[in-house]
Amino acid sequence: MDNTDALADYRARAIAWLAAHAPRYSGAARNGLNCDQDLALGRAWQGLKAAHGYAGITLPAVYGGAGGSELEKLAFNEEEMRYDLPLVYFSISLSNPLPIFLRYAPEDLRLKLGPPALRGEQIWCQMFSEPGAGSDLAALRTRAERDGEGWRISGQKVWTSWAQFADWGVIVVRTDPALPKHAGLTYFFIDMKAPGVTVRPIRRLGGEHDLNEVFLDNVRIPDNQRLGEVGSGFRVAIETLMIERYAVVDESGYAPTLEAMAQLAAGQRLAGRSALDNGEFRAALAQGLVERTGLRNIHRRALNAMVAGKEPGPEGSLRKLLLGRSRQRLAALAMDLQGPDALQLAPDARAGTHFTPAWLDPSLRIAGGTDEMLLNTLAERVLGLPQDYRPDKGRPFNQAKAESNR
Repeated sequence: MDNTDALADYRARAIAWLAAHAPRYSGAARNGLNCDQDLALGRAWQGLKAAHGYAGITLPAVYGGAGGSELEKLAFNEEEMRYDLPLVYFSISLSNPLPIFLRYAPEDLRLKLGPPALRGEQIWCQMFSEPGAGSDLAALRTRAERDGEGWRISGQKVWTSWAQFADWGVIVVRTDPALPKHAGLTYFFIDMKAPGVTVRPIRRLGGEHDLNEVFLDNVRIPDNQRLGEVGSGFRVAIETLMIERYAVVDESGYAPTLEAMAQLAAGQRLAGRSALDNGEFRAALAQGLVERTGLRNIHRRALNAMVAGKEPGPEGSLRKLLLGRSRQRLAALAMDLQGPDALQLAPDARAGTHFTPAWLDPSLRIAGGTDEMLLNTLAERVLGLPQDYRPDKGRPFNQAKAESNR
């Protein structure tokens, strides 16, 4: 059996397994649940996946993963996204912090913390952004100072997804303000229940409960909770962001599908005829299909390159940029088709299954790099354009900060 046949066989087994189990955890099973109840359902689903080898598909079996390939992970994710499952609570945890933790943490801690995270018993969050350091991650001011054999961390992080439920979190902090801003950062992981950690929710327009700000007041951690070398935090953070951009499969799970758009249009009337007969709508639907097909092909090509041992390229930035834009563009079109009815938001409406919440939620265009930052990446790495002028480049962070405050 060659690789193509083996992958097709894997997908067929995944489809059958999902058909047998997913309906009990998706769709109607989630309606009417509050956030805590939905999370409990999500934990049960994650535990079931772990028991059958579908959690952490690419992660080593010794840590609770399945030891599979990136293409197997892609195949399973594509099929899983066809269901309205409570995956969102683990989307950050299992896609970004856990893989980077398993790459850099001491072996004893990998063995201790990896399996419960993959079973959904523990959740990880990712603390990068700050009030003054969002798109420019290297401008962060949360600091870590040496304290004997460990460190003490103080500062503030913001836009931290699911921090209110998190047991552990990865964090980038400044350990040497006398170095240029990219060079003085270090990457750690911390116990989110440790003394000095305070989590406060951020209210969102669409009523989602995911975002928080995190305050760190003299939080002490041992040095074995450092991921990577002292001063290598920016490089490790970029590794994490690359994982995040490749974790997005397609619009499924993040917004209603094109098929759902066509189904909606079939029931709407324009000038006395079905919206599906309208030329402008059909053109928009066709453009969406062209984009989806192209982006899926780019994603598969990038994953094949990664499987062959090559470093990820700018494809992740391209995909994320277009996915975020097309999600809101198509959602706006769906709302136009519905007219005033689009403003009646059902209590169980979610961005992954309903167009209005998908339009209201711009997170895919912000998290993991804003549109503007992605455009800069594409300009520099694809078009070969020069970098933007940065007056603080190569200068000690504390000097540049002092001048900016004058």
